[in-house]
Amino acid sequence: MSEELIFHVKPHIAASASVNAKSLALMNNHASLDPDPFWLEQARRLDWMRFPTIAGSGGFGGPGDETVEISWFADGTLNASVNCLDRHLASRGDETALIWQGEIEAQTARLSFHDLHDKVCRLANVLKAHGVGRGDRVATYLPMVVESVVAMLACARIGAVHVVMFAGFSPSGVASRIRDSAARLLITADEGRRGGKRIPLKTMADAALDELGDAAPPHVLVVSVTGAAVPMKQGRDHDFATLVEAAAPDCAPEEMGAEDPLLILYTSGSTGAPKGVLHTTGGYLLWASLTHEMVFDHRPGDVFWCTADLGWVTGHSYVVYGPLANGGTTLVFEGTPSFPSPGRWWQVIDKHAVNGFYTAPTAIRALMRDDPAVVDAARLDSLRVLGSVGEPINAEAWLWFYEKVGHARCPVIDSWWQTETGGMMIVPVPGAVAQKPGSATLPLPGVRAVLVDEKGQVLDGAAEGHLCIDGSWPGQARTLWGDHGRFVQTYFTTYPGLYFSGDGARRDADGYFWITGRVDDVINVSGHRIGSAEVESAFATHAAVSESAVIGVPDDLKGQSLAAFVVVRGGAAAAPQDLRGELAAHVGRQLGRYAAPDLVVLVSDLPKTRSGKVMRRILRKIATGEHEQLGDVSTLADPSVIDSLLESMAGVRNAGPTG
Repeated sequence: MSEELIFHVKPHIAASASVNAKSLALMNNHASLDPDPFWLEQARRLDWMRFPTIAGSGGFGGPGDETVEISWFADGTLNASVNCLDRHLASRGDETALIWQGEIEAQTARLSFHDLHDKVCRLANVLKAHGVGRGDRVATYLPMVVESVVAMLACARIGAVHVVMFAGFSPSGVASRIRDSAARLLITADEGRRGGKRIPLKTMADAALDELGDAAPPHVLVVSVTGAAVPMKQGRDHDFATLVEAAAPDCAPEEMGAEDPLLILYTSGSTGAPKGVLHTTGGYLLWASLTHEMVFDHRPGDVFWCTADLGWVTGHSYVVYGPLANGGTTLVFEGTPSFPSPGRWWQVIDKHAVNGFYTAPTAIRALMRDDPAVVDAARLDSLRVLGSVGEPINAEAWLWFYEKVGHARCPVIDSWWQTETGGMMIVPVPGAVAQKPGSATLPLPGVRAVLVDEKGQVLDGAAEGHLCIDGSWPGQARTLWGDHGRFVQTYFTTYPGLYFSGDGARRDADGYFWITGRVDDVINVSGHRIGSAEVESAFATHAAVSESAVIGVPDDLKGQSLAAFVVVRGGAAAAPQDLRGELAAHVGRQLGRYAAPDLVVLVSDLPKTRSGKVMRRILRKIATGEHEQLGDVSTLADPSVIDSLLESMAGVRNAGPTG
């Protein structure tokens, strides 16, 4: 049992960490007993134009009161780009702020804080010249290139709200986000690059703009990434580099209220349009900065690599705002883990002497498939802290990450948080909290995580229930863009007075939290509550399994039954005929017969977002024959996987029940 495995904080890590057990205990006590002074003290980590005198205000409503109004540092003013750039110029202006590494070894760039400041100011002036001002929305549809970071910070500098869309969105997905946000300007590229392939971004952007018609933004800036010839519509489309090079290198920052919007990020819904999660300037920036420093034990000169796409909140908080606000060096990588050859990520870590490395369990499991000699060939001696994000990590992957990548000396930081939380919430602080493989461990200071039963009763001690947060924190989303009613309904009406995460969790006798998956992925089979993560961990112990996703489907007798979509090593087509039954029996042996899936589908891949999350609702609808009603699929990294899944599902139906 992974719960019995405890990796205690090594003495040398505790001795050198910025936060150790004693200082973490003091922070927890201060945040609990004196929250306003605690948060105002934390606010000093930022550079304010007018320092706030109030911390948090408002609340989550309660029974009979659906008033949800949240604010932090409301009378303070600041600018996010100043905090990421200007305040570092005097002391470390010539130090490296950003390393860009392309797919190919020779494609690399290093920008100092002065360099990045220059580019941001020039683009900010270009945006202003095209009519973009305070509060206007700017959409970006770009690959992982320097210009993506520049665009975000340029928007922040002039008070515009950036709407970042990842480069895997379909034209319809792009159009829906531009339409909902009413963006005044779009920044895109000629093409993107991924795994040796070219992605025709400008062509897809044009299709999205055609779909929008008169609602399309009047101006489009086009970044030349590959140099491909693309059609440019006169009067609308402009060459990014030409305009930026001609712009003035100085741009005075806009003084923004702490509660002024900074960004909108769209998350998928099972039905209807994607939700535009809105984060504001002061609280979000403080949370990104604080959590990055505490959780990755950030030190001056550190090189930090978060592998997330900028189109996701992880990329916002831990590629851009957290590391740069802390004066660190952030690595932006345009590529995949195994192109042009296996071990590419390990080469990048060694080349750029990465100290903190943050990635997803999906990627870790994929890397485990490589020949062990691939990771063994890398030094990886610069690494100090490893992190996992996106979904619960199974113990096997945790241990491989710890032993093979971290050489049994780097703490593994398994973090739980969401787009709506702005940054990490439940996570081990490496100099203070022992790790248990598969557990997100303990809430950060000021985060009051609670478990409730289905009636909303708070559960004490060792228990399993629905994960909620009792009280606000600075990084919390304030609303859904243009639909505060949906915000209240989604997060605050299930358990009045609490923020409902939608996740289930178990708390052990040590107070450690174990995320069991989305509540609709906690499956009730004949009275047994089974977490999807638990079953997936059991599948992972079989030698034939690469990864899996488990869902619940309606069952007339049991209420629900378990269905599993399993990626097998060597490919589904080459799998033995009786492997489905063997895998179901294996899980039954691991967890008990009640947990053996009734349906096992062998597949070539799972439907994942670009950030690595498995979209289980798509699997659920395919398993129940509702494939005509898949909802929003624009966030899939590879939409073609749906056809493959449908084909695999049809094969299983023809073959009959799992043996």
